[in-house]
Order: sequence, then structure tokens, then C-alpha cells
Amino acid sequence: MNIQVWQWIILIATSILLYLLSPWAKNEKAFFKANTEKGEPGFWLLTASLVISWIFAKSITNAANLGLAFGFVGGVAYAAYYLSFLVAGQVIFRMRSKGGFNSIHEFLGGRFGQKAMWLFSLLIAFRLFNEVWSNTMVIGTYFGPQGSNPYFLAIGLFTLLTLAYSLKGGLRSSLLTDAIQMGLFAILLFVILGILLPRTDYDVTRYVSSGTWSLSTGVNLLLVALLQVFSYPFHDPVLTDRAFISNPRMTRKSFFWATWIGMACILLFSWVGVYAKFQGLEGQAPVEVAQTLGAGMMLLMNVIMVTSAASTLDSTFTSFSKLAVVDLAGGRQISLKRGRIFMAGLTLLGTLPILFGPEILSATTISGTMVIGLAPVFVHWQVKAPPISYFLSVLAGIGFGLCLALGAWPESWIFFPGKYGDLLSANLIGTICCFIGYWIPVLWKRTQHSA
Repeated sequence: MNIQVWQWIILIATSILLYLLSPWAKNEKAFFKANTEKGEPGFWLLTASLVISWIFAKSITNAANLGLAFGFVGGVAYAAYYLSFLVAGQVIFRMRSKGGFNSIHEFLGGRFGQKAMWLFSLLIAFRLFNEVWSNTMVIGTYFGPQGSNPYFLAIGLFTLLTLAYSLKGGLRSSLLTDAIQMGLFAILLFVILGILLPRTDYDVTRYVSSGTWSLSTGVNLLLVALLQVFSYPFHDPVLTDRAFISNPRMTRKSFFWATWIGMACILLFSWVGVYAKFQGLEGQAPVEVAQTLGAGMMLLMNVIMVTSAASTLDSTFTSFSKLAVVDLAGGRQISLKRGRIFMAGLTLLGTLPILFGPEILSATTISGTMVIGLAPVFVHWQVKAPPISYFLSVLAGIGFGLCLALGAWPESWIFFPGKYGDLLSANLIGTICCFIGYWIPVLWKRTQHSA
């Protein structure tokens, strides 16, 4: 059999195996909170799920591509996003232990009102919508050129097979398959690096020195990541949902370890891109490297992409289902049937953008800019701010993100050279404006009270 046949076999067999291993959720607690008769998820299960649910097919593709473009600096820039676990873990721990909140929606609704909660829900729905197309289109590129029939067929088949086992077990299914997928990912990453390293005379020292530490060669993106980690994690329910399903102290410990494990995985996979840079390759780094090293490497890369994409996609389906049925329930009875219907709906809507060929990295950078207004809301969660503070900050962030996405950012406001100079400028100015917008009503209110 040729390599194309083996790729289809891997795609189908992996999905069927995950379906068979997924438990059937018998009640709402198992489906939406992963709780069973045995209790809540433990440390290793939660940590593995956190790490693999953020090692998306798109994220390891981006890590490799940034390694190709900027060397080691590119890998560091993308790995910096994983500091989000550290920030979210600490903030949510305090929100639970000191504030007594049981969810992000409970905090926002109680502090700023229902309209604030609905605006936040629209932002995270947009995030989940992006996760569907940005991960499945990566899978398609391993089966054919973008826009070809094999490309679309692979995307459709992979998405439907992942939906099948997600419908079966919800969050409980997602966590258990995440643990399997994390173990497989670690093994495959070890094997891939074991194949690459002997093929080049570039050792670890040359890898670390493969980039240039300047703004225009990757540091712009690194600074963007360091700005966005104070807002980015809170608009990702795949991450925040997992922060409320186990006891607070153990959850904080899981988030702490997930930070460093995730960063290590991204840095190691960026080695694929650095290898491509050394070899003078161009294009999608994982695909190009796999093709140059033969059928075996292509199949290994195929497995690792299917594994990482499936782990993110099932978590995305589960989080959207919980958002629609639990977080926005409005007093209605929680229904498994309704949850599964919303999963299917997101599958359809989230696949449509693939027809228009968007850029994979934009799913991270643009949506990350649109939510910078969440930073003051969560960094200063203990501050008794009026609702107007929330709306000024969040709407300002959305405005800056839309301006950037539409290509309307003024050139005179780009203060940094090279690629991502506009992105860094928008995030820096936007973050400052969001904090100012958040604090002006707070200080005004305090002035009025003291007068």
C-alpha cells in the first residue's frame, strides 16, 4: 500500500479507537463536569488534559513554522503563550478559594450583570468557532493541497469521527482520551526528534543560537504573547472549564505543571522548523520535513497531527456544549440531548470558514487581540468595579482587535519594525487603553464616595 492509503487508515483507525475507548456519559455531571461515582478528575489526568488540549494541531504547526522563520526565537515566542496556564491557575484559584465562585460566568454575572456575561459568552463562542476550522484544516493539508478534494474529504471525515466520540461522553470522554493522546504525543515527539537529530550536525547549542534576538526576528511576537497571557487564557473555556472540576489546590498544582510541560513540548517541536531552516526548506515546516524524510516520517507526523487535533476538537465541542446548556442556562433544566445538539451545530458552523482558506496563525493572534480587554477584569477581579468599567475595557479590546483584523491599523501607529510590528503596537496601545478605561470609573466612584 502507498503512503496515501496508510494516511487514511491512520485517520480512520485512530478515531474509531478513541470512540471505542470513550466512556458513555450516563448523566449531566459526567457529560459536563467529568465527575463520576469515583469522584472528580485527579492530578495526572487533569494535567495531561490541560497540556494536550492546548497542544493543538495548529499550535505545533505554528511552532514549527515559527522555528523555520525565526529559529529558536520563534519557538520561544510561541511557547510564551503557555504562561497563560500560570496566570489562569493562580487567578482562578483565588477566585474559587477567596471569592467562592464556581465558574467564570458566575463571577461575571454576579459582578457586572447579565449583559456582561452575554458579551463574554460571544467572545468565547468566537474563540471556539475558530478552534474548529484552524485545527481541522491542518489535518487536511496532510492529505492534499488546500482546496483539493482529498483535503476537504479528510477534514470532513476527521471532524465527523471526532464529533462521534465527543457526543458519546462529553467532558469525561474528553479527559480520558486526552490522557491517551498526551502519552501518544510524547512518544511520537521523542521518535521524531530521534530521527531528526542524527541527520544533522547541529547540536543543542546550535539550535539555541539558530535565531537572532531582535524585534523584527521573532521578539515582536514574544512581547505580544507576554502581553496577551493576562487576558488570553480567560476567553478559552477549554482551559477555564478544567479549572473548576477538581479541588482548588490540586487544580492550581496541575496548572503550574502544565505550564512547563506545555512550553517544553512546543520548544521541542519547534526543532522541526529549525531543522527545516537548516535544510533551506520553505512552506509548512512539518509537511516539508516529513516529505523530505520519506514515508515513515510522513506517517509519524500524520499520527501526531491527528492526535493533537482530535484532543483539541473534542474539548472544543464539549466546552461549547457546556457554554450553551449550562453557563447560559438561565434557569432551564440542563439537558444532555440539548448539549449534543449544540455540539453538532458548532461542527457545521465551525467548518464553513475552511472554504475561504484563512491563515492558521490568525486564529491565535487576532482573537487574542480582541480579548485584551479581559486583562484588567481578571487581574483586578477583587476590585469592586462598576459594570461600565467592564464594558469600556472589553469593548475597547474588541475595537482594537477588529481594527487590526480589518487591516485598518494606521501605519503611523506602528512603532516596531518587522513582522508582527503592527500586532505588537496594537496590543501595547490597546492594553494600556483597556486598563485606563477600566480604572477611570473605579476611581471616579471612589472620589464620589469620599466627597
